Amino acid sequence: MNTKFIAEKLPDLFAGDTVDIANKIDKSQDFMEGVRNLIELCGDDPNREGLEETPYRVLKAFLEYTEGYKENPAIHLEKTFDVKHKELVLVKNIEFYSMCEHHFAPFFGVAHVGYMPDFKITGLSKIGRMVEGYAKRFQVQERLTNEIADAIEQVLEPQGAMVVIEAKHMCMCGRGIKKSNSSTTTTAVRGLFEDRSDARMEFLSLINR
Repeated sequence: MNTKFIAEKLPDLFAGDTVDIANKIDKSQDFMEGVRNLIELCGDDPNREGLEETPYRVLKAFLEYTEGYKENPAIHLEKTFDVKHKELVLVKNIEFYSMCEHHFAPFFGVAHVGYMPDFKITGLSKIGRMVEGYAKRFQVQERLTNEIADAIEQVLEPQGAMVVIEAKHMCMCGRGIKKSNSSTTTTAVRGLFEDRSDARMEFLSLINR
């Protein structure tokens, strides 16, 4: 990759940042050199057409994959409404894309997020934004599930909260054991969902419709 290309493109990636931009650009150059070395280790030529700009593209992609570090996703839930509703609120099939922290391989799927309000109700789209914020980090599915449930519990203070995530992991489907049809389901329960099997069953029956 030529020096001019780096000089022109790298500052654009950090245009919204205000802290330590020069250091970030230096680390970006080191990262791109590492990608060039990886290409060589894998047996290809990083200077050939098609791969010459790949280190920059990889850097740009990873910064997009991890945009969740730029915010506290729970803040999305702080917009609440004065609505009297004490029964289940469920948002299901929230698509997400995340990055396995062990292999930097994608995992993706859907999150089902529900809560029994006490005195706070948030906007439905805010739940989706919160899920996306936690997903766009280096993650494991178990942590992601619990972070979503904890955010609901801490911000909305509901009677209870429940989260189910179903996902496919490319570190298992596309490498290693290579079980392409496998999927992983994780759950997290808080409050009354811990103690009431009928509440859990209602949640599960609704997401399986």
